[in-house]
Amino acid sequence: MKDLSTRTLNIAASLTVAIDTLAKQMIADGKDVVSLGAGEPDFPTPTPIQDAAVNAIREGKTRYTAPVGILEVRKAVAEKLKVENGLDYKPEQIIMTSGAKHAVFNSLAALVNEGDEVIIPAPYWVTYPELVKWLGGKPVIVNTKIEDGFKIKPEALKAAITAKTKAILLNNPCNPTGAVYSKAELEALSKVIVEGDIYCISDEVYEYFTYDTEFCSAAALPGMAERTIVINGFSKSHCMTGWRIGYDAAPAEIAKIIGKIQGQATHHPSNVAQYAALGALQMDKSNVHAMQAAFRKRRDYMLKRTAEILPEPCRAPEGAFYLFAPVKSFYGKKTPEGKTINGSIELCEYLLQSQGLAIVPGAAFGDDSCVRFSYAASDETLQKACDRFIGGLKELN
Repeated sequence: MKDLSTRTLNIAASLTVAIDTLAKQMIADGKDVVSLGAGEPDFPTPTPIQDAAVNAIREGKTRYTAPVGILEVRKAVAEKLKVENGLDYKPEQIIMTSGAKHAVFNSLAALVNEGDEVIIPAPYWVTYPELVKWLGGKPVIVNTKIEDGFKIKPEALKAAITAKTKAILLNNPCNPTGAVYSKAELEALSKVIVEGDIYCISDEVYEYFTYDTEFCSAAALPGMAERTIVINGFSKSHCMTGWRIGYDAAPAEIAKIIGKIQGQATHHPSNVAQYAALGALQMDKSNVHAMQAAFRKRRDYMLKRTAEILPEPCRAPEGAFYLFAPVKSFYGKKTPEGKTINGSIELCEYLLQSQGLAIVPGAAFGDDSCVRFSYAASDETLQKACDRFIGGLKELN
């Protein structure tokens, strides 16, 4: 048999997906597992969104539409971006996608040539470097520091730019750290981006979940609209993870390329999911505000509980719904069975096997000194998770 695709074989599987899948399988097998691995809100999809989807089915809106998505939906996205973010896009610059992850892929596929470099601040979402590699590019990882709020500094960005740099991939608010870039911080970065003549892929899927600062889109800053692709979606903000619906908002030339990619690859995302997204865009933000308030309360609870066991306190997330907890002080210790914990992967394996707690090792995000909790879970689940986390760490010696 001939070889399979080397490029595909060389990318890593998503560790967050793998851990969530394993946890669900263990639960299905009757084991007692508390999982904070997946970034999935525990609230139901709001009723107006469900009704919009059901009505679309009953009205027979189930035929092929344009590869870039339904015009009515794209108009609504453009209006949202104008009203809420101060961004001026025409509907033809909006491409509806099968989730925000698909939108990230589209953006990279439109930009990256063989050998192009894409700057990715670390900690990063697990998918970013793998997609860059899959498309023949080179991920250039720039490490950030907890004392800097896990944010890339302008001088570090400038130092990373070379003649081969094509883009920076910015996640704001950030998964896994919860870092949120202020307008002033984005302005400083944008000057470097414009001077370096590179593109910016701005993943803003956690836009509505900020706690201590106001959200600003990178595309709203001077000189950035023509070089920024905005990524967003409905999975997190409207509890639509399984609906798989997101979008790219891009400069006209890039939008045409993305439309061509979709025409040959996936065609349009599900019509039903698109009409559900339209329902989300047309409803008020009461559900979003309620979730934000719940997540703030849960964040504060997680900070308080983890402080009971961690010598180095967690940095309070400014956005998203993840806690990135420093655990390196437990490396070198032994489990009750005598196994030495050498890093975040071994620590998470130990906690899953001994305590039934599923969390994600920081190594998956490019920072082996931490582990990630998702606090998009019920209060009861978070209490159980913290009890198990504290109990498991106390058993190390």
